[in-house]
Amino acid sequence: MTSAPSGRGGTAPDVQRRIRRNRWLFTAPLVLLCVLGAVLVWEIVRGNMSEASRSHWPWRLELMSAEPLASLLAVSAGAVLARAQYARAVRPALGWRSEFVAGLLPGPAKAWSVGILNGGQHNVVLEHLDYRLVMARDSVDATADDAEWTGLAAVGERLAGEGLRAAVDFRIYSFGAGYPLVATGTYETVGVGVFSKRFIDEVRAFHLRIQVVDSVGDTHERIIECLEGAREAVTAPVEEAEPVTAASPGLPAARTARRSGRPRA
Repeated sequence: MTSAPSGRGGTAPDVQRRIRRNRWLFTAPLVLLCVLGAVLVWEIVRGNMSEASRSHWPWRLELMSAEPLASLLAVSAGAVLARAQYARAVRPALGWRSEFVAGLLPGPAKAWSVGILNGGQHNVVLEHLDYRLVMARDSVDATADDAEWTGLAAVGERLAGEGLRAAVDFRIYSFGAGYPLVATGTYETVGVGVFSKRFIDEVRAFHLRIQVVDSVGDTHERIIECLEGAREAVTAPVEEAEPVTAASPGLPAARTARRSGRPRA
């Protein structure tokens, strides 16, 4: 099981980031706060001028009296801070997990299984999911960042053209827009793909970009390198060892002689 930052096959950071905020729930209160702040500055400058100066235009313009202005400014500032705090509370925690598992693809060999989970406290909804593929035979100078993001159908066509067979060398699960990632509070993952040893050898990098929307309408993104750790020796599948017998060389013979002395009570 691995969950390390991506390094091979590209420089895409394996971290979650917020890429878009809700326009009405974030921008509108912030704009209102800025407008009220500008009105406050105007009234402060206007209040410190002489009566003669305030009798001329534009200083004759009184936008708002001090009491309602202070109340509206306090309410707007409180709304902005409350929204920011709530957005942090409902923010998802997108994570991934991968390991070699037997029985997921035909044949006796174990396959590399990758799954994602939402470790936050609130559910999120899938907005978009796409992929980026770099084959091992591609140019050495090419990285995963040079490849374009494509859909699942285009990825399947490219892999089929390279001789990799679906349901034999790989299995990639399809998700529709609006699929909920439930905050279960456990480490149960949702599978996104299964890859054989041949797939790992012939594909240099296979990135998955997932975008989800949380309860306040903010959009979060995480880019996962699905093959990260699959080539590391520490995550290699355990091979079946030969049974140990008495004839195995280098092993001491079993002791069968009875010990002398008084038996223990």
